[in-house]
Amino acid sequence: MATPAVRGGTFPGPPQFADVADERRHRKERLAASFRLFSKFGFDEGVTGHITARDPELTDHFWVNPFGVHYSEIRVSNLMLVNDKGEIVEGKHPLNGAAFAIHSQIHKARPDVIAAAHAHSLYGKTWASLGRPLDPITQDSCAFFEDHVVFADFKGVVYEASEGERIAKTLGEKKAAILQNHGNLTVGRSVDEAVWWFITMERTCQAQLLAEAAGKPISIDRENALLTRAQVGSPMAGWFQFQPLWQMITKAQPDLFD
Repeated sequence: MATPAVRGGTFPGPPQFADVADERRHRKERLAASFRLFSKFGFDEGVTGHITARDPELTDHFWVNPFGVHYSEIRVSNLMLVNDKGEIVEGKHPLNGAAFAIHSQIHKARPDVIAAAHAHSLYGKTWASLGRPLDPITQDSCAFFEDHVVFADFKGVVYEASEGERIAKTLGEKKAAILQNHGNLTVGRSVDEAVWWFITMERTCQAQLLAEAAGKPISIDRENALLTRAQVGSPMAGWFQFQPLWQMITKAQPDLFD
């Protein structure tokens, strides 16, 4: 599996856990930090958007943000645990129906997925209105080359599990989906990875919108796009890219651990 290029030192990797309680706490901390990052980057739009993390013990349950709480106020203690029937197992807030409809089906269809992220970010939803996949026009965009899909079946707010099932089916084994007329969705084998893909996908949408406004972007040829994807688009690369953001947000906002 390709990793970011390094010289010297020991390359870190995702932690391993002997105790399920420690692993649960780790995922919840990463999840709370991710909402703080989404707030910092302006990915909030009223009450829309959600990130979920599969519980390491109750694997058909996931942790999700409390509905109606601003991303900047989310902390470990107010995350909600939801089962596969949409019942709130832990938490005092309402559950976002769209979060359950989409994420329950993705977690069901993809046992490899630990986390999924979706928001109505500005450049993501703007690009989504075009109904086109992203092109390999930058090194960073190659992370998504032939590894994302367009879900073109917009039918309003996703409240039905059947629509979530169609999204999961369209996503297949890919890391991301452009939900036409809606926004972006990313998944990963860790919270870190899923959230990094969302952040860099948003910036990739922005870069392509700017490039096309200025002229006709030059695409990277398929051979080199695939080579670059192996270098910057692996699960390990996604996990590692998140670590500086984790360091920054936890230092600046330690109350997220409460």
